[in-house]
Amino acid sequence: MKLLHKLKRFYYLYILKRKYYRSGKCNCCGKCCEKIYVKHGKNILTDEEVFNKLKKMHYFYNDLEVVGKDETGLIFRCNNLDPETKLCKNHKKRDRICRDYPQEEIFMMGASLSEECGYKFTPIVPFSEVLEKVMKKTK
Repeated sequence: MKLLHKLKRFYYLYILKRKYYRSGKCNCCGKCCEKIYVKHGKNILTDEEVFNKLKKMHYFYNDLEVVGKDETGLIFRCNNLDPETKLCKNHKKRDRICRDYPQEEIFMMGASLSEECGYKFTPIVPFSEVLEKVMKKTK
C-alpha cells in the first residue's frame, strides 16, 4: 500500500471512525428527497405526534410531509423538491441533513442509495482483507 493511501485509510478508520469511503456527486435525480427516514437524537422518527411537536421546535421539519410508515419508521417527502426539475427549491438555504447527504450512518442502518444516485459507498477495509484475518485466526 502506498503511504498516502495508508494515511488516508488511518485517518478515515481511526480519526473519523468511518467504515466506508463516500465518493461521487449528486446526479439531481431527486430520489433522496422522496422517501426519507429522519433521525432525531438517536432514533428514527416513528411517531407522528412526536413529529408534530418537532415541527414547532425546528423549521426544518416543516418542509417534510409524512407519506407512509413501515417497520423502520415514518417515511417523509421533502416539499422543497420541485417535481418537474427534481431540483431543490431551497438549495442555497438547505438544512445540514441535506448538505451532508448521503451519510454513512443511514447507509449502515440498511438504507440503500437509488440506482440513479451518483454517490457510492466503498468499504475502507475490503471484504477480502477481513476474510483473510478471520481465516488466520481460525487456523
